[in-house]
Amino acid sequence: MADDDDEKKDSVALCASCDRCRARKTKCDGSRPCGNCASKYMKKHKLTSIEGVDMAEFECVYSPAKRRGPVPGRSGTTRKANEAFGRPGMEVEWQGGGMGGAQSMEELQLRQMMLQNMGAGAQSLSLDQGPSFLDSQQAAIQQQLNLIQQLQVQQNLSERGGAAAAAEVEQPARRMKLDQQPKPNTTDANGVPRTIAAHTHLLELSDPDGSRLRAYYRLSVDELFGFPPTPTDEEYCMRLNIPGMTPRMIPGTHLAALSAARFAEVALGAIVHNEVALGMELCNAVVHCLRESVQEPVQPPYMFEVARSYFLLGVFRAFRGDMVRYFKYRRVCLTYISKLENDANAATLLAAVSFLDAWAYMIYNADEKRLPNIDGSIPQVDRSAPAVGATATELEYNVKTNPCHIASDPKNKNWIQGAPPVYLNNEAPLPARSLDALACAVRTCCDQANGRFAAISKEANTNDAEEIPQETIITPTTTAVLAHESELCSRNMVLSAFTLLQQYEAATPSSHKNQGIHLVISAMDAFLDNGDEDETGGFTDSQIQSLLSVCNTTIENPFLLHHGGPTYHMVSNAAVMLCHLLNGMYAMKGPDGIRQQGDMEAAMFEEVLDTFIAVRKLLVIHRRKLPVKLRCHGIPRPSLGLPEEGKPFIDLGETLLCACRGCQGFVLMACSPCVAAERARNATVKRQVEAAREAEVEAADDMDKELDDLSNDFNLDDDALLGMLSQLIST
Repeated sequence: MADDDDEKKDSVALCASCDRCRARKTKCDGSRPCGNCASKYMKKHKLTSIEGVDMAEFECVYSPAKRRGPVPGRSGTTRKANEAFGRPGMEVEWQGGGMGGAQSMEELQLRQMMLQNMGAGAQSLSLDQGPSFLDSQQAAIQQQLNLIQQLQVQQNLSERGGAAAAAEVEQPARRMKLDQQPKPNTTDANGVPRTIAAHTHLLELSDPDGSRLRAYYRLSVDELFGFPPTPTDEEYCMRLNIPGMTPRMIPGTHLAALSAARFAEVALGAIVHNEVALGMELCNAVVHCLRESVQEPVQPPYMFEVARSYFLLGVFRAFRGDMVRYFKYRRVCLTYISKLENDANAATLLAAVSFLDAWAYMIYNADEKRLPNIDGSIPQVDRSAPAVGATATELEYNVKTNPCHIASDPKNKNWIQGAPPVYLNNEAPLPARSLDALACAVRTCCDQANGRFAAISKEANTNDAEEIPQETIITPTTTAVLAHESELCSRNMVLSAFTLLQQYEAATPSSHKNQGIHLVISAMDAFLDNGDEDETGGFTDSQIQSLLSVCNTTIENPFLLHHGGPTYHMVSNAAVMLCHLLNGMYAMKGPDGIRQQGDMEAAMFEEVLDTFIAVRKLLVIHRRKLPVKLRCHGIPRPSLGLPEEGKPFIDLGETLLCACRGCQGFVLMACSPCVAAERARNATVKRQVEAAREAEVEAADDMDKELDDLSNDFNLDDDALLGMLSQLIST
């Protein structure tokens, strides 16, 4: 008997290429190890020969050739998903396959009730269905009910005739085939992706490491966006509102979507705490969960969790400087937002997208021509939204405030622009309206900075200055603001955001205040204050208080620098304004005046200096963690000794300027047009030198090399998911 088993093992046909070559789509020579795997091992270990090295060290694995088509008696991908998400006993093929295990008729009837309950309010939604599918609710529900009936018939046949009778039943056809299955060397013994199997314990509320990472996420990213919490399995059962529903009955695709949302939170928590390798593995777990969740039409009960997962994936990619995938995940997120039924959740997510868009707007200086072109890989959001009558506000501001229309508006395909749509929607949650108002103010300031630098270049009459396109000055946002300046100007937007936030906090009994939005409001309030030349250094008392509030809040909670959006740039510019304040006070009082005991202005100088030194240290540490293209100013330190007469206390001429023109204006605010144009031009050269120096350091760092290899491997899974989504959206 043992000999027969050995013969069966030896007779298993193997793939012609190893798993690594198949995953990378490179030619494999079929050797053991193959040439590619051997070259990688020698390069990694700096060897010239592989003689004497054990075969197991190469990770060159040849998987058994897979049989095409459905295998009788198998429960397919759903069983693996249930094992991964803590449901080993659930073996119903919810996604359209056969019955992997016996199930009672009562449970099948319960599932039928579940589908009926889902269909009562709305149809099952899927990205790969056209408008005709969305317009026909009954057809979608009937299709799901037919699936349940087939499962019931299959169970009866299997009881009577076993596998032979079950083979007569036609297998349901609604099942997408994956072009790239998880590679065996990246899965555990049960076929679950390694990044999921290794970190599933972090999703448990009782796990200390998981709780720690979620705390980092909530103190940073979620402190600003304020998303609804991801439901537990028990809470999700209550959301379905089906009598007798238990967590063990939740289908695999639903569990995958919920797990994706939970993994996304801990992934961002890891990257915030600078646990980069762990964050990348958790991000890869999000990708695998989302690949599982799109196997079936995405149902309304977990549509928001899917949309939020794609948004948080985009935030993660933005932190890593991968702007191409950021824009791709952003567009996928908008595609799901356009199908959300809960307008409050959709508005909250849209406001978060709008604020993150304001950051991208800054990074690219409002120039859409510089953005990566993703139209060929991720199609634009479908504009098949039901037509509704325009409200008086929509007619006045020439904007749609319905979340579905906002997501599908062509002018918002790269970033939300024009009049703030969520802010103008009186039905949207107050924090979301406040955040969207701030995003509009940031965009307006960027447009104004582009206009000022265009005027500076013209006045300086420099031929080698960077040309500023006219479309980055007269933008849809500027056009809307000029048409309604008394309502939509930056100053009024900040005041409106503060008022809305006050109303929300007054109506919500909670001791916790949203430090994220308050910090942004304080920063914008200081930036937009015109100042008073009669005051010390040209700053008003309220402006100084706002600047100190921004910096002290950041010192108390450094995680706020990891907001998704322009918060880090705002804190950097607040520190630059403190430099101007210190220089102004030093110029007025002199070295003797700032050392007088009991003088109020001398005490103020010491307070401002202490705050600046503390916040500058935090900004320097945070800046080093970022890719070069995402870094804001490199702010110089104060003089160790008192400078010579006529010299500034802090020489801002040594500042390594940010690439954003809106940020450059804070450093150059006291310069003449000629000096400002020259410094802006020199800053480009300095950034290129910094980027080259960073590249050399990374090339010599073994840890950076390992992270690059890990990133390259995980990028394959991201591209596989984006490829699936591209096909779904295009269909």
